[in-house]
Amino acid sequence: MATGDLAQLHERAFAPLAQAVEAGRIPGGVLAIVDRDGNRTSRVLGVAQRVPSERPMREDSWFDLASLTKVIFTTPRILALAEAGTIDLDAPLTSVLPDLRQYDADAWERQVTFRQCLGHQTPFPAVEPIYTYGSDPDLLRTFIMQREWRKLAEPVYSDINFILLGFAMERLSGRWIRDMDAGPGFAFSAEPDQSAATEDCPWRHRVLSGEVHDDNCSALQGAGHAGLFGTVASILDFAHGLLDGTGASGDAIALMRTPLSDKRTHGWEHSYASWSGGDRCGAATIGHTGFTGTGLWIDFDAGRAWTLLTNRIHPTRHFDSGITDLRRRVGDIINGA
Repeated sequence: MATGDLAQLHERAFAPLAQAVEAGRIPGGVLAIVDRDGNRTSRVLGVAQRVPSERPMREDSWFDLASLTKVIFTTPRILALAEAGTIDLDAPLTSVLPDLRQYDADAWERQVTFRQCLGHQTPFPAVEPIYTYGSDPDLLRTFIMQREWRKLAEPVYSDINFILLGFAMERLSGRWIRDMDAGPGFAFSAEPDQSAATEDCPWRHRVLSGEVHDDNCSALQGAGHAGLFGTVASILDFAHGLLDGTGASGDAIALMRTPLSDKRTHGWEHSYASWSGGDRCGAATIGHTGFTGTGLWIDFDAGRAWTLLTNRIHPTRHFDSGITDLRRRVGDIINGA
């Protein structure tokens, strides 16, 4: 795509974000697009923080990426471990975590595989307030490993899948995730005055900025499902690496694109009716969103990727920011609407 065409496309797609900011539904955000040739364009609007004092959003603002951690950090590392032969994706997690539900040899949790966790094809509950069970990260890890989890009738998207994948990575490396290399341009925290603020947290009693918003990740002091911070530039670099094949092996990228269900691939979502990327995405598009208001979508056929980064939960999550509609409108414009 020519640079001028990319800029024009970006200008049209930016309009819904500008409308959301001007309407006061979202404090601020950044929208950026990159193509397979490395051409990129980005634009920023609004404020990074409203309370207790106001700061402008900047193009180099750091964002709490929330569940984008799953696809940018955890998924590539799990796939690399599989490619190296360190793990078998179809082996149970107990091949690395033999103490998972160790007091019940027949526990269903002991049969869950790496591949099932990557694709959220397990019956773990969707949401669990793990942070309310204590403040010792070691004991919380033990609690998660030994708890008799409620088994759902059908698989759902669950953070527990990636928390357990993170435990496997920690066990294999001998380090907590917070002590691992976050990847080029990424980190597990950021300077508060350089970050997009998230929530005025009711249990931490402060506005969070530069520290992880996810309650369970905070209590665990690092986890596989959330906790990564990045800028728009680092996300575009990551996406470009998948588009041009330099950011991961061909086999790993193929698995990221390979469906495991009607909505999910290995780690990612693929295009389906009513998904976050809009209705006009091609079949070769994968994407993911983050609770804090972030998202990344990659269209391998069109050779482009886009990221929409917002602080939509600042200063509270208990507000209808319209983020679901905003993501879909942006995606539809980028894909020809």
